[in-house]
Amino acid sequence: MPNHKDAIKRLRQSKDRRNRNRHYRTKMRGQIKALNALIETGDADAAKAMLPKTVSEIQRVAQKGIIHSRQAARRVSRLSLAVNAIQKS
Repeated sequence: MPNHKDAIKRLRQSKDRRNRNRHYRTKMRGQIKALNALIETGDADAAKAMLPKTVSEIQRVAQKGIIHSRQAARRVSRLSLAVNAIQKS
């Protein structure tokens, strides 16, 4: 346990940040799971409609620094490829 006043404040801030980051990360993962479920069922129209919302969520999390920008780009790329693949078939 921290003993100094500034260390106590740092602990409190880090807990708040961790909880906030967990919220955004969980929200992003849920959005990705929902899109992947649509991709699995082969519902191309619904997946195409949901893709911009999912991309926006991923980019928002990356902008906040919760995930790395390259990880965000990789996730967006893979989801886009998957949605395009079911549209062609």
